[in-house]
Parts: sequence; C-alpha cells; structure tokens
Amino acid sequence: MRTAFVGLGVMGYPMAGYLAKAGHEVTVYNRTAAKAESWCAEFSGATAATPGEAARNAEIVFSCVGNDDDVREVLLGDDGVLAAVADGALIVDHTTASATTAREIAALAADRAVGFLDAPVSGGQAGAENGQLTVMVGGEKKDFERAAPVIDSFAKATTHIGPVGSGQLAKMVNQICIAGVVQGLAEGLHFAKKSGLDPAIVIESISKGAAQSWQMENRWQTMVNDEFDFGFAVDWMRKDLAIALQEASANGAKLEMTQLVDQFYEEVQTLGGQRWDTSSLIARLK
Repeated sequence: MRTAFVGLGVMGYPMAGYLAKAGHEVTVYNRTAAKAESWCAEFSGATAATPGEAARNAEIVFSCVGNDDDVREVLLGDDGVLAAVADGALIVDHTTASATTAREIAALAADRAVGFLDAPVSGGQAGAENGQLTVMVGGEKKDFERAAPVIDSFAKATTHIGPVGSGQLAKMVNQICIAGVVQGLAEGLHFAKKSGLDPAIVIESISKGAAQSWQMENRWQTMVNDEFDFGFAVDWMRKDLAIALQEASANGAKLEMTQLVDQFYEEVQTLGGQRWDTSSLIARLK
C-alpha cells in the first residue's frame, strides 16, 4: 500500500521501518530532515520536504508527533497533510493527544472525504523497536478494518475501541493504570529494603501471585539499582497525565491517585529526572 509516515521520533522511526519491511511503499517526513535521510538510508522509502508532500499520493498517512499542537501543525497546517492528501485517503494518528483534538481533526477530514483514526500506542520505545506495540483505535469501523492489517506491521494487538476520540480516552486509562502500578511497586521495593529483605527474593516470590505486573517483571531490578536512563520519559508521562486530568475535570471522573502520582513525578523532575524512565518514582523515596 502507498503510505506516508510523519514524525520519526523514538517511536515513529521504527514504526515506519516496520511498514517498509512489510512491503508497503513509505514516504517519510520529519521536522529534522537529517533524521528522514537516515531513515531512508536504513530502510526502503522516500523523503518529503513537508507533511503535505509526504501525504500527496498516500492511501494511508500515519503520524506520530509530540502533542496536540504538533498534531494540528502537521495535519492542519498550510503545508500539512489535510491540505494535500487525496480524497478517500485515511489518516491514522498515533500521537498521544486529547480526544478533543482527535474529534476536531476527524470533522475537518470528513469535510474533505478523508477518514481519520486516533490510534495512540502503548509499549514504549522497546515495543516500537520490536514491532510489539498495543494500539487503541477510535474512529469508524470501516476505516479501522482498512487500516488494521497495515498497523499490524508494527503491533502485537490492534483494538477498535469505539468512535473517534475513544482511542485517546483508552490511552488515558492506560496511563492512569500505569501510574498507580509504578507507584505501588516503588513503595513496595522501598519498604522491602527498609525492612532488610532481599528484593530479588521478595520479587521471585510475589511475582508468582496477585501482585504480578509488567512493571514488576521488567522494572524491579533497574529500580533497585537506580537505573533510569531508558524507557518512557517522565516528561512524556506528565504530558499524558495532564491530558487525562483535564479530561477528568470535564467528565467528572475522580482521579485522586493520578493527581498524587503526577505530583510525585514533578518531584522527580526537580531531581533532574525529566528524561528518566517512569519507574524513577522510587528515586524520590530515597
């Protein structure tokens, strides 16, 4: 399929690579042109000078950028995707952004006879590099069915959640749950060490029971060793939690734990941990 990929950050770069490996024709755009050139040197594809140029001949346009403003710039700007994409094409946005922005873009795309899916991902940089992302999708079912086989190039699970905006709302649920699990794990490991227990033995025991989690399996050892220079950055997590908290203020959901953990992440930032992995919550306890 003729595709375009806009945004070659730590997530988009390997995601676009998997599209090329799967045999799709890929044209890439990145704000820093050198990154796009590096991608083309590593994979089979072409570069474009603007998002619109990348999208012009694409059947599906993928985007994965930083935040709501970035999404609007690359999709709605004068040189953006929507200004150039062909009627009948489909835009799939993998950025973690607000449901409000997703609905706004979907409405504008519909005016152009262009489909739109909000499709944020979970799995972090490792998931993107290994082609093992989880993708939560909002939009029309027919658009989902068209895009899903292509998304599966870099995903292990692709789920249609509901109408436009539902993908972003599901990603908020994902981040809310992660925040609570990581804080609980941080406190548990901190408590174990303060009690004179060997964390390795404790984890070997409790990871076989109800306390087991992905975070426990993949992060307990680096947390104990104060190793945080990898993974999903605290700055990104706070951006995501801010979106969830803003949505909660509108829909009336009570996110008491999420508000508290967001404050804890702010403390981690003051320790210099802006780019540390989210598991660095344990650092503030020390």
